[in-house]
Amino acid sequence: MTLGQAQGSEFLIRGASIEGGDAADLVISGGVIVEVGTGLSRAGATVVDADGLIALPGLVDLHTHLREPGSEAAETILTGSRAAAAGGFTTVFAMPNTSPVADTAGVVEQELALGEAAGYVHVQPIGAVTVGQKGERLAELGAMASSRARVRVFSDDGSCVFDPLIMRRALEYVKAFDGVVAQHAQDPRLTEGAQMNEGTVSAELGLAGWPAVAEESIIARDVLLAEHVGSRLHVCHLSTAGSVDIIRWAKKRGVNVTAEVTPHHLLLTEELVRGYDARYKVNPPLRRDEDVKAVREGLADGTIDIVATDHAPHPDENKTCEWQAAAHGMVGLESALRVVHAAMVEPGLLDWEGVARVMSLTPARIGRLENAGTRLVSGAPASLTLYDPSAARPFTRDDLRGRSVNSPYLGRELPGEVRWTFFRGAVTVSDGVLTPEMAPVGGRA
Repeated sequence: MTLGQAQGSEFLIRGASIEGGDAADLVISGGVIVEVGTGLSRAGATVVDADGLIALPGLVDLHTHLREPGSEAAETILTGSRAAAAGGFTTVFAMPNTSPVADTAGVVEQELALGEAAGYVHVQPIGAVTVGQKGERLAELGAMASSRARVRVFSDDGSCVFDPLIMRRALEYVKAFDGVVAQHAQDPRLTEGAQMNEGTVSAELGLAGWPAVAEESIIARDVLLAEHVGSRLHVCHLSTAGSVDIIRWAKKRGVNVTAEVTPHHLLLTEELVRGYDARYKVNPPLRRDEDVKAVREGLADGTIDIVATDHAPHPDENKTCEWQAAAHGMVGLESALRVVHAAMVEPGLLDWEGVARVMSLTPARIGRLENAGTRLVSGAPASLTLYDPSAARPFTRDDLRGRSVNSPYLGRELPGEVRWTFFRGAVTVSDGVLTPEMAPVGGRA
């Protein structure tokens, strides 16, 4: 078949295991799933043999850094969209720490248009909470919400909304349009100069520590503020056992809070820092074995709602340097599903229906996107991924489709492989090969 077939093309996907359950055929036409069943046929349709493959709703990442505008040396919306498609994603939420910051309707609409022009995924902008992400006064939340981008998620990610009055006002403001504030939970005073998790390993290495309480204290404050205001709160990249306990307590209390964990916090620990390889430098830092166990359990029991990549590309010179000078962050779009497979599915903590929930359905619901993260049923948008769970091979630079290569998984054996990705009926990945160029795709996700 020809790569990059248009939205109007027809496909017959044969024998895919729907979210790890029974095998079925799916017929795609006009960008929509028009039929699901067994023994289906469709004259003239391109046939995709999906025997042994798992069909998942197109993955949705609530936390992606695409760097454009302003830091195109690290990533662009086009290159980040390609990375996302290669990982099985069909929607990504773009964080606002760009230059200029996405704190106005004009910038978020520019990002939306660039995503539409790229054509690989729906790029949904996240608006900044404060002007310039400086934490001093609220940004144009209402204007961004009513813009063509219809922003519903607001975050100063990379910086904590530290002022409790500003945080309260933001929570109050977004209630008017059912928005959510996504908090980067990090007390800046407790983490000045921090280089890694605070504990035994940081003491042995002589590196300034990032204590768990710096995350947990902000989360505790904010769930109480959200309860007081009666608004939605989302906690970004939760990483400690104590944070899981606080979210569990808040949900039992009835607070309208959701939380995410990254793939790297599900799999990697602070022990990797011993080699001073800056690929493992990230914010929040890699934590203890006990924290990894706790966040896995929290994701399994629903305390943590979703997996989000925190895909954070950096140029080589910002990572191939001494540890203390290196930037924080890891790329993660291409590897996310395989890491969740390793950390959650192989140990029996999640089944594939659970993976669909935490990597597609729930992130779309938190972000209030109606046509993303939908079950694979007749009438649903044809955004899906076909995943081979039986594959296993090392993750290499050849797997990376973005502009930066700061992956912590290079050389690591990971299970699985994304074989096909469909975005609104158009093929973005065909039998493991990324489509080299996509036609622009407009419309709401």
